[in-house]
Amino acid sequence: MEHMQGELETILDALIDCRFDDDPTGPDVFTDMRTLVTIRNVVDALTAAGAGHLDRLGVAQNHGHKPIALLIEMGLAPAVAARMQRIGTSAVVERTLKHAADGAISGEHVDAIVRGLNQIGLRAGEAPDAETWAELEGDLLAQVLSGAKPAEVMARAHQLGDHHSSDTEGGRPAKEDRNLNALDIGRTDDGRVAVSGSLDVVVGEKLATAIEKLSAPVPQPDGSKDPREAPRRRADALEMVLDMAADAGERSVTAVPAALINLSVPADTPDKSALAFGGSITHSTLLETSCDGVVVMTIVDGERVPLDMGRSKRLFTASQRRALFERDRCCIKCGAPASRTQAHHIAHWSEGGATDLANGCLLCASCHADVHHNGWDVYMGPDAHPWLIPPEVVDRRRRPIPAYNRRFADELPNAA
Repeated sequence: MEHMQGELETILDALIDCRFDDDPTGPDVFTDMRTLVTIRNVVDALTAAGAGHLDRLGVAQNHGHKPIALLIEMGLAPAVAARMQRIGTSAVVERTLKHAADGAISGEHVDAIVRGLNQIGLRAGEAPDAETWAELEGDLLAQVLSGAKPAEVMARAHQLGDHHSSDTEGGRPAKEDRNLNALDIGRTDDGRVAVSGSLDVVVGEKLATAIEKLSAPVPQPDGSKDPREAPRRRADALEMVLDMAADAGERSVTAVPAALINLSVPADTPDKSALAFGGSITHSTLLETSCDGVVVMTIVDGERVPLDMGRSKRLFTASQRRALFERDRCCIKCGAPASRTQAHHIAHWSEGGATDLANGCLLCASCHADVHHNGWDVYMGPDAHPWLIPPEVVDRRRRPIPAYNRRFADELPNAA
């Protein structure tokens, strides 16, 4: 170690004395930069190896520190310290480290391979054997040597992980794996807070549902449109979610508002279950999600018509509205988001109409008024979906129009 210390001090002194020429040429600077990049890569590899030795020797623990904290105290930025710790303690990148030691690849690329392999290992139901690890590392290393960026290496790792997890019992695809969840909160140069993250499809569904519900445009007192653009409305919705959570926490932990999400499960093909925002999910995640108290599972038939949840009440219940949301998806006339609609009795309640799925549909306030006052009629078609009949002033022949969410379907049954 003393010998290495002396060599490092000599190299350091030499580098400190290095300067670019006062009047350099382009080729000279290019050549010097190539050498400097190689030196940087070698230094990163040595630094990671040193971090690994510190960890194995328990240097940080012996002084009451965590390994990464010790590296930060040495002068490394937190992100760099974490990277060096990951690389230095990895046991599955032997070939990669040899290339790094020669300066052929950067520390960022090495870290991408390490993180990619770690994620594959977390998502696999069974730990890969040594031969499989070698194959996976070789694939990612080939990506790096062919010029792939770190982000592209991670994307390839996700693909490999999907393939490998599908071949092992208990494995799951990336979009459903909570082990990959991450949320970062930092500050920008101007003091603002920057938020970034990556969430599995179920947590993402909860977030999207809560934000969508609270970010609808709100007309101004004079009736004009909401002046806020969609990104601003979503940011305001996030603040409302945080305020509600904080307020609930003051009263009782059980009062924290839950993000109620909808999961539709085809009766004959449960493996094609889907979330409203996140899309399809695997059967294993269906089983897990169905145990979540904030998820409403709706069984649907081949026409996506939910089971009837009718009640003999004038007002549609919450469960009935969720069924209407599942079937109609939006205002059946204009396509306004379901969160901005009202439940309409096709056959009026006052005239004996029942409060059930077969006699209900979703209409926004404006279209609801059209149906009640401007000559538009609604009836339930043979496909168990609502259809509209326009007034003569719109169509003299009053030809039936399918609900908005089915209006552009490739094939629809006859409206008669």
